[in-house]
Amino acid sequence: MRALVVEDEPKVASFIAKELQSHAFAVDVATNGVDGEQLARTHAYDVILLDWMVPRKSGLEVCRSLRKDMPHVPILMLTALDGVEDQVSSLQAGADDYLAKPFDLSVLMARIQALLRRVRGSRESGSHLVCGDLTLDHEARSVKRAGQEIRLTAREYSLLRFLLMRKGRVTTRMEILEQVWDTLFDTETNVVDVYINMIRKKVDKPFGEKLIHTVTGMGYIMKDPGT
Repeated sequence: MRALVVEDEPKVASFIAKELQSHAFAVDVATNGVDGEQLARTHAYDVILLDWMVPRKSGLEVCRSLRKDMPHVPILMLTALDGVEDQVSSLQAGADDYLAKPFDLSVLMARIQALLRRVRGSRESGSHLVCGDLTLDHEARSVKRAGQEIRLTAREYSLLRFLLMRKGRVTTRMEILEQVWDTLFDTETNVVDVYINMIRKKVDKPFGEKLIHTVTGMGYIMKDPGT
Protein backbone atom coordinates (compact mmCIF):
# COMPACT_ATOMS: atom_id res chain seq x y z
CA MET A 1 0.00 0.00 0.00
CA ARG A 2 1.27 3.47 -0.86
CA ALA A 3 0.13 6.83 0.49
CA LEU A 4 0.85 10.43 -0.45
CA VAL A 5 0.81 13.07 2.29
CA VAL A 6 0.62 16.69 1.10
CA GLU A 7 1.30 18.75 4.22
CA ASP A 8 3.50 21.83 4.70
CA GLU A 9 3.93 21.54 8.48
CA PRO A 10 6.96 19.24 8.94
CA LYS A 11 5.95 17.97 12.38
CA VAL A 12 2.42 17.13 11.27
CA ALA A 13 3.68 15.48 8.07
CA SER A 14 6.19 13.38 10.04
CA PHE A 15 3.55 12.47 12.61
CA ILE A 16 1.17 11.22 9.91
CA ALA A 17 3.87 9.49 7.88
CA LYS A 18 5.14 7.50 10.87
CA GLU A 19 1.62 6.36 11.71
CA LEU A 20 1.00 5.24 8.14
CA GLN A 21 4.34 3.44 8.03
CA SER A 22 3.43 1.60 11.23
CA HIS A 23 0.44 0.26 9.28
CA ALA A 24 2.64 -1.01 6.45
CA PHE A 25 2.21 1.94 4.08
CA ALA A 26 5.00 3.26 1.92
CA VAL A 27 4.73 7.04 2.26
CA ASP A 28 5.73 9.99 0.08
CA VAL A 29 5.51 13.52 1.45
CA ALA A 30 5.10 16.81 -0.44
CA THR A 31 5.20 20.20 1.27
CA ASN A 32 3.28 22.18 -1.36
CA GLY A 33 0.41 21.64 -3.76
CA VAL A 34 2.44 21.78 -6.97
CA ASP A 35 4.84 19.04 -5.85
CA GLY A 36 1.96 17.05 -4.40
CA GLU A 37 0.03 17.08 -7.65
CA GLN A 38 3.16 16.13 -9.59
CA LEU A 39 3.75 13.12 -7.32
CA ALA A 40 0.10 12.09 -7.57
CA ARG A 41 0.29 12.13 -11.36
CA THR A 42 3.59 10.27 -11.40
CA HIS A 43 2.94 7.40 -8.99
CA ALA A 44 0.04 5.09 -8.22
CA TYR A 45 -1.26 5.81 -4.70
CA ASP A 46 -3.83 3.88 -2.74
CA VAL A 47 -4.79 7.00 -0.79
CA ILE A 48 -3.92 10.72 -0.82
CA LEU A 49 -3.99 12.84 2.35
CA LEU A 50 -4.28 16.45 1.26
CA ASP A 51 -4.02 19.52 3.49
CA TRP A 52 -6.20 22.39 2.34
CA MET A 53 -3.79 25.22 3.19
CA VAL A 54 -0.56 24.06 1.50
CA PRO A 55 1.42 26.74 -0.40
CA ARG A 56 1.88 27.31 -4.17
CA LYS A 57 -1.40 25.54 -4.99
CA SER A 58 -4.12 24.97 -2.43
CA GLY A 59 -5.26 21.49 -1.50
CA LEU A 60 -8.70 22.37 -2.83
CA GLU A 61 -7.27 23.25 -6.25
CA VAL A 62 -5.14 20.12 -6.30
CA CYS A 63 -8.15 17.99 -5.37
CA ARG A 64 -10.25 19.45 -8.20
CA SER A 65 -7.45 18.92 -10.70
CA LEU A 66 -6.70 15.34 -9.67
CA ARG A 67 -10.32 14.31 -9.50
CA LYS A 68 -10.85 15.11 -13.19
CA ASP A 69 -8.26 12.54 -14.24
CA MET A 70 -8.24 10.15 -11.28
CA PRO A 71 -11.83 9.40 -10.34
CA HIS A 72 -11.01 6.33 -8.26
CA VAL A 73 -8.08 7.33 -6.03
CA PRO A 74 -9.39 8.12 -2.51
CA ILE A 75 -8.61 11.64 -1.27
CA LEU A 76 -8.90 12.60 2.40
CA MET A 77 -8.83 16.35 3.01
CA LEU A 78 -7.08 17.51 6.18
CA THR A 79 -7.63 21.07 7.38
CA ALA A 80 -7.99 23.41 10.34
CA LEU A 81 -11.11 24.82 8.66
CA ASP A 82 -14.01 22.91 10.14
CA GLY A 83 -17.10 24.92 9.21
CA VAL A 84 -19.98 23.32 7.36
CA GLU A 85 -19.30 25.42 4.25
CA ASP A 86 -15.65 24.30 4.28
CA GLN A 87 -16.69 20.67 4.50
CA VAL A 88 -19.14 21.13 1.63
CA SER A 89 -16.49 22.88 -0.50
CA SER A 90 -14.04 20.07 0.16
CA LEU A 91 -16.49 17.35 -0.85
CA GLN A 92 -17.68 19.30 -3.89
CA ALA A 93 -14.06 19.60 -5.02
CA GLY A 94 -13.91 15.81 -5.13
CA ALA A 95 -12.59 14.79 -1.72
CA ASP A 96 -13.94 11.47 -0.47
CA ASP A 97 -13.77 12.48 3.17
CA TYR A 98 -12.87 15.43 5.40
CA LEU A 99 -11.03 15.48 8.72
CA ALA A 100 -10.60 18.66 10.77
CA LYS A 101 -7.40 19.38 12.70
CA PRO A 102 -6.45 18.56 15.36
CA PHE A 103 -7.35 14.90 15.03
CA ASP A 104 -6.48 11.67 16.78
CA LEU A 105 -4.32 9.30 14.74
CA SER A 106 -6.65 6.42 15.50
CA VAL A 107 -9.49 8.39 13.90
CA LEU A 108 -7.29 9.21 10.90
CA MET A 109 -6.43 5.55 10.35
CA ALA A 110 -10.07 4.51 10.77
CA ARG A 111 -11.09 7.02 8.08
CA ILE A 112 -8.34 5.79 5.75
CA GLN A 113 -9.29 2.13 6.22
CA ALA A 114 -12.94 2.99 5.58
CA LEU A 115 -11.99 4.75 2.33
CA LEU A 116 -9.88 1.80 1.22
CA ARG A 117 -12.69 -0.66 1.96
CA ARG A 118 -15.12 1.50 -0.01
CA VAL A 119 -12.81 1.74 -3.02
CA ARG A 120 -11.94 -1.95 -2.84
CA GLY A 121 -15.60 -2.88 -2.75
CA SER A 122 -16.37 -0.53 -5.62
CA ARG A 123 -13.60 -2.01 -7.74
CA GLU A 124 -14.64 -5.54 -6.99
CA SER A 125 -18.33 -4.93 -7.65
CA GLY A 126 -17.94 -2.45 -10.51
CA SER A 127 -17.70 -4.70 -13.50
CA HIS A 128 -17.62 -2.14 -16.30
CA LEU A 129 -14.29 -0.41 -17.04
CA VAL A 130 -13.75 1.94 -19.98
CA CYS A 131 -10.81 3.64 -21.69
CA GLY A 132 -11.57 5.41 -24.94
CA ASP A 133 -13.46 2.93 -27.11
CA LEU A 134 -12.19 -0.04 -25.07
CA THR A 135 -14.61 -1.67 -22.63
CA LEU A 136 -14.12 -4.46 -20.11
CA ASP A 137 -17.12 -6.23 -18.59
CA HIS A 138 -15.78 -8.17 -15.62
CA GLU A 139 -18.96 -10.11 -14.95
CA ALA A 140 -19.00 -11.40 -18.52
CA ARG A 141 -15.19 -11.55 -18.71
CA SER A 142 -15.57 -9.70 -21.99
CA VAL A 143 -13.21 -7.17 -23.60
CA LYS A 144 -14.21 -5.12 -26.66
CA ARG A 145 -12.74 -2.25 -28.60
CA ALA A 146 -14.74 -0.29 -31.14
CA GLY A 147 -17.38 -3.00 -30.75
CA GLN A 148 -14.99 -5.80 -31.70
CA GLU A 149 -14.41 -8.59 -29.20
CA ILE A 150 -10.81 -9.12 -28.11
CA ARG A 151 -9.76 -12.56 -26.94
CA LEU A 152 -7.24 -12.55 -24.08
CA THR A 153 -5.59 -15.22 -21.98
CA ALA A 154 -6.39 -15.21 -18.26
CA ARG A 155 -3.10 -13.45 -17.44
CA GLU A 156 -3.51 -10.91 -20.21
CA TYR A 157 -7.03 -10.19 -18.99
CA SER A 158 -5.84 -9.69 -15.39
CA LEU A 159 -3.09 -7.33 -16.51
CA LEU A 160 -5.42 -5.28 -18.71
CA ARG A 161 -8.01 -5.01 -15.94
CA PHE A 162 -5.34 -3.90 -13.46
CA LEU A 163 -4.19 -1.14 -15.84
CA LEU A 164 -7.80 -0.07 -16.49
CA MET A 165 -8.50 0.17 -12.77
CA ARG A 166 -5.56 2.57 -12.53
CA LYS A 167 -6.40 4.54 -15.64
CA GLY A 168 -4.64 7.89 -15.66
CA ARG A 169 -1.99 6.80 -13.14
CA VAL A 170 1.50 5.47 -13.75
CA THR A 171 1.82 1.85 -12.62
CA THR A 172 5.28 0.47 -11.96
CA ARG A 173 6.47 -2.96 -13.08
CA MET A 174 6.85 -4.03 -9.45
CA GLU A 175 3.25 -3.04 -8.67
CA ILE A 176 2.10 -5.10 -11.63
CA LEU A 177 4.14 -8.09 -10.50
CA GLU A 178 2.76 -7.84 -6.97
CA GLN A 179 -0.87 -7.43 -7.99
CA VAL A 180 -1.22 -9.44 -11.20
CA TRP A 181 1.21 -12.26 -10.50
CA ASP A 182 0.88 -12.08 -6.69
CA THR A 183 4.35 -13.49 -6.21
CA LEU A 184 7.96 -12.40 -5.89
CA PHE A 185 10.10 -12.18 -8.99
CA ASP A 186 13.69 -11.28 -9.67
CA THR A 187 13.58 -7.49 -10.12
CA GLU A 188 15.38 -7.92 -13.44
CA THR A 189 12.61 -10.06 -14.96
CA ASN A 190 11.06 -8.75 -18.18
CA VAL A 191 7.83 -10.75 -17.82
CA VAL A 192 5.76 -7.56 -17.44
CA ASP A 193 7.20 -6.04 -20.62
CA VAL A 194 6.53 -9.27 -22.49
CA TYR A 195 2.87 -9.34 -21.43
CA ILE A 196 2.40 -5.62 -22.07
CA ASN A 197 3.67 -6.21 -25.60
CA MET A 198 1.26 -9.12 -26.01
CA ILE A 199 -1.83 -7.18 -24.99
CA ARG A 200 -0.73 -4.16 -27.04
CA LYS A 201 -0.77 -6.37 -30.12
CA LYS A 202 -4.39 -7.22 -29.38
CA VAL A 203 -5.73 -4.02 -27.81
CA ASP A 204 -3.78 -1.20 -29.52
CA LYS A 205 -2.08 -2.25 -32.73
CA PRO A 206 -5.17 -3.31 -34.76
CA PHE A 207 -6.96 -0.04 -33.93
CA GLY A 208 -4.24 2.48 -34.76
CA GLU A 209 -4.51 4.51 -31.54
CA LYS A 210 -2.55 3.72 -28.38
CA LEU A 211 -4.26 3.42 -25.02
CA ILE A 212 -1.31 1.79 -23.20
CA HIS A 213 1.71 4.08 -22.91
CA THR A 214 5.24 3.51 -21.60
CA VAL A 215 6.59 6.01 -19.07
CA THR A 216 10.34 5.66 -19.49
CA GLY A 217 12.12 4.49 -16.38
CA MET A 218 8.90 4.20 -14.41
CA GLY A 219 6.30 1.84 -15.86
CA TYR A 220 3.05 2.09 -17.81
CA ILE A 221 -0.06 4.22 -17.92
CA MET A 222 -3.41 3.62 -19.58
CA LYS A 223 -5.25 6.75 -20.61
CA ASP A 224 -7.98 8.02 -22.88
CA PRO A 225 -6.92 9.29 -26.32
CA GLY A 226 -6.04 12.96 -26.29
CA THR A 227 -5.26 13.11 -22.56
